[in-house]
Amino acid sequence: MSKVKVGVIGCGSISRRRHLPEYAALENVEIVAVCDSVRARAEEMAEQYGAKAYTDYKELLNDGSIDAISVCLPNYLHAPVSIDSLNAGKHVLCEKPMATSKEEAEAMIAAAKANHKKLMIAHNQRFVSSHVKAKAILDSGELGKVYSFRTTFGHPGPEAWSIDGRESWFFNKEQAFIGALGDLGVHKSDLIRYLLGEVVEVGSFVETNAKENTEVDDNAVTLLKMANGAIGTLTASWAYVRYGDNSTVIYAENGVLRLEDDPEYSLIVEYKNGETVKYALDKIQTNEEGGQTTTHVMENFINSIINDTEPPIPGEEGMKSLQVILAALESNASKQFIKL
Repeated sequence: MSKVKVGVIGCGSISRRRHLPEYAALENVEIVAVCDSVRARAEEMAEQYGAKAYTDYKELLNDGSIDAISVCLPNYLHAPVSIDSLNAGKHVLCEKPMATSKEEAEAMIAAAKANHKKLMIAHNQRFVSSHVKAKAILDSGELGKVYSFRTTFGHPGPEAWSIDGRESWFFNKEQAFIGALGDLGVHKSDLIRYLLGEVVEVGSFVETNAKENTEVDDNAVTLLKMANGAIGTLTASWAYVRYGDNSTVIYAENGVLRLEDDPEYSLIVEYKNGETVKYALDKIQTNEEGGQTTTHVMENFINSIINDTEPPIPGEEGMKSLQVILAALESNASKQFIKL
């Protein structure tokens, strides 16, 4: 087929650092439109990528030549804009968390089905080399039964990342709905589901104790019980003040898997018999300078359109990963464990 014509809605940091440059690097993609409520941002990106600038996304959706949309907006807009885009006959790649409720997520999935369009959620952790290799090792059965795990994603906060700094929507409860848990925690709930299967029970402490003048969470520690019997912790934080931590450690019958837990080797397998295998793989993506490796998200999304296959992270998967995070909020509010 000819090139996939893409429109990107939202010209903040995630589109500037991820979506736009990664689409531009694909030979089978043409970026034809960009949209942002701040006209100068839309025009800047339009000029950079040879696209048309819009300030109203509904006008952009009227362009019948556009095949696919990236939704790179504040969390509360993910569902409505994705649904409008699907109803306009476009395939949709939506940033995470896909929605602010299960009902919104279900409505997105229904819109994709009704319009026979692809809906993919931008969970990039599944495409990280160490995570792909770890899944192959786990699926092979060589480590035996998984007993326990810990997975974390933390950094100093979105102030340095967001185009609006400390004034960013990330800190506005109405626009963000959820803080570190939605920004970072949902990536890890998606990863742990990818590696170990479904989550069946959730307990959590969710706090706002590091950032001032905000109601969104900035520190969360969550207990997860998996369908396979493994138990572990998932932590999300905007208070790791010096460096980011994006590591996962899995403790199994015949050894320990260390993912992104060592500065040099992105995957280390420590076997019970004393043997250690260190894998030097592509590094996980970071938002720090020099960390700009590809996420493979845009590439996988575009391939699913061209080949007419199901996206690797369809709406149903995004919803299951979101539900773990919604259960963590519910657990913290009720002070009870929540069954999924």
